[in-house]
Amino acid sequence: MENMEYDADRDSYTCKNGKELSFPHIRRTKSKTGYVSEKNIYQCSDCKECPYKSECTKGNNCKTPIEERNKVLSVARRFLKYREEDLKRILSEEGSLFRVNRSIQAEGSLGDLKQDMQFRRYLSRGRLNVLAESILLAMARNLNKLHNKIQNGKTGTHLFALKSA
Repeated sequence: MENMEYDADRDSYTCKNGKELSFPHIRRTKSKTGYVSEKNIYQCSDCKECPYKSECTKGNNCKTPIEERNKVLSVARRFLKYREEDLKRILSEEGSLFRVNRSIQAEGSLGDLKQDMQFRRYLSRGRLNVLAESILLAMARNLNKLHNKIQNGKTGTHLFALKSA
């Protein structure tokens, strides 16, 4: 998709070989959690004798031979919109400050669990029990942080002063 040109007027992509991938339908899939995702499916009508066919046609386990298959491209518009918004936030001035300070805060949290709360190992066995114990530790850590912020009159501020990039 990144190496194809998009024509917004005709709602189609143009591949490396100059062939047009038109928009035949929308595929909706529902996850286990109930989230419905929509993907726009673009398909080339004829990929015979294309020199780039082996590079852009996927699916080695397909029953249809590669000679009879055509290029299919699926595009999740909502995902791309969210990705663009996230990239703007990450590259903003505030985002770069958070990235600079993130390593300090994460390491400090693990250090607090090990030193202040004397956490050395999980006391239970099994994936769900370890997850429950981790959640309880995280809640205890957050309550401890909140208590200290209230005592020091620093509610509404960051744990550490943000350093400049």
